[in-house]
Amino acid sequence: MNGMELYGDFALRLLVAGLMGVAIGLEREYRAKEAGYRTHFLVALGSALMMIVSQYGFTEVLKADLVRLDPSRIAAQVVSGIGFIGAGTIILQKQIVRGLTTAAGIWATSGIGLAIGAGMYMVGILSTLFALAGLEVLSVCFKSMGMRNMMVEFLTRSEESLKQVTEIFRSKDYIIVSYEMKEYPTPDQGMVYQVSMVIKAKRMNEEGLLLLLLQDFPDVTVKKIL
Repeated sequence: MNGMELYGDFALRLLVAGLMGVAIGLEREYRAKEAGYRTHFLVALGSALMMIVSQYGFTEVLKADLVRLDPSRIAAQVVSGIGFIGAGTIILQKQIVRGLTTAAGIWATSGIGLAIGAGMYMVGILSTLFALAGLEVLSVCFKSMGMRNMMVEFLTRSEESLKQVTEIFRSKDYIIVSYEMKEYPTPDQGMVYQVSMVIKAKRMNEEGLLLLLLQDFPDVTVKKIL
C-alpha cells in the first residue's frame, strides 16, 4: 500500500469511527443525557487517531534504530484514560447516582474507535449496532421491571396537602428512600413546609410527576425534580 492509499485508509478509519460515535451519541442526546453526539464523536475519533498513531506513528524509528515497541500500549492507556471523561458524566446528589449508562457508553465508544482505528471495521460497526440495540431494546423490554431514583423538593403552606402528597408517595407505585421536612414560620403566623425526598418510581418521568403535583395540588410549589 503506497502513501496515498495508506492515508486514504486512515481518513476512512477516522470517518467511520466518528460516524459510529455520532450514532451512539444521538441516542444519548435523544434521552437528554449529559454526553451527546459531539462528545461521543470526539471520543471515537480521538480513540481511532491514537490507535493509528500507535500502529503507524513510529515506523521510521523502528526502521532506523531496530527498536521493538508494543503498539497495544497506547490502546491500553486510552481505555484507562477515558475513565476520566466517564467519571465526569456521573452525578452523585444525595442518594441518587446518574450518568452511569452514559459513562459506560463513552467507554464502549472509545473501544469502538480503537477497533476501527486498528482497521477492524466490521467489529467496530457490529459493536455500535449491539450498543444501540442494548440501549434501546433492553430499555423497552425491561422498562416495567426497573425503578428509577428521583429527588423531589416542594413547598406548601397547607398541612393537609403535605399529608396527601406524602400519602401518594407511600402508595404501591413509589418507594420512599429518604424523607426530610423543614418548617419555616411566615409573617402571618402560618407555616411553610419544605420537603425534600428521594423516591423510587416505576414508569414515571419528571413531566408526569410535575403535572401530578401542579394539577392536583395547586397550593404546592415544586422547587426541583431530578
